Amino acid sequence: MAEPIRLTIDKHIAEIVIDNPPVNALDSAGWFLLARTIDRAHADPETRVIVIRAEGRGFCAGVDIKELQAEPGKIIDVNKGNWDTFRAVHKGRAPVIAAAHGYVLGGGIGICGSADIILLADNATLGVPEVDRGALGAGAHLQRMLPLQLVRQMYYTGEPITAAEAARHGAIAEVVAPEALRDRAMAMAEKIAAKSPTMIALAKESLNGVEPTDLERDYRWEQGFTAQAYLTAESQATRDAFVDGGKTADFSKKDKT
Repeated sequence: MAEPIRLTIDKHIAEIVIDNPPVNALDSAGWFLLARTIDRAHADPETRVIVIRAEGRGFCAGVDIKELQAEPGKIIDVNKGNWDTFRAVHKGRAPVIAAAHGYVLGGGIGICGSADIILLADNATLGVPEVDRGALGAGAHLQRMLPLQLVRQMYYTGEPITAAEAARHGAIAEVVAPEALRDRAMAMAEKIAAKSPTMIALAKESLNGVEPTDLERDYRWEQGFTAQAYLTAESQATRDAFVDGGKTADFSKKDKT
């Protein structure tokens, strides 16, 4: 069985691959492993740029809802693993290129929204089905990629958007054929890796410093509401419906009294 997270470093490019079939959803241990792997890549003096991509049907379907269904208390660990991962992408020394294909959901949005550069395969769809999973999160990262009202539309409806739609709003560097995604990401990484590592590291730190919001603080705020949501019966009902065949809970007939 393949390792769920793989790291190779060659010619100053650290390539991190998510490979956790069937949908590249990660449980709490998986998120902690991904965070440690990204931190390890940043800490290696050979690394000048990082590429994060995935194998299989899609980039990342977020967290393992079945783990949370079985152990709701794991939400604390999942939240911490997510926060550590996104912080490692955003705050680490080296620029990070996210190269995503297929479904990019929940935590997959967090990875892309934390990255310095985003490349998408033309079969990619971006979504935040958090409300339909009884949780919250990744809104801060999605707002780093897309206009505020579009983010809210996606959040409230749970409906994804295509790679072409995302690119139309300017956050996506390129949309390419799936078979060309890795090559294009590596070519961009090579261009960055050929530059002064000191200047690139300083550039990333300075650019992070002039961002209009504090991404890590904003995401921590969202996570507080996830913890609050997990105390409600409606949050439990959404997870029950999802685990029972991937359904979406219907609250249209809920008693309003």
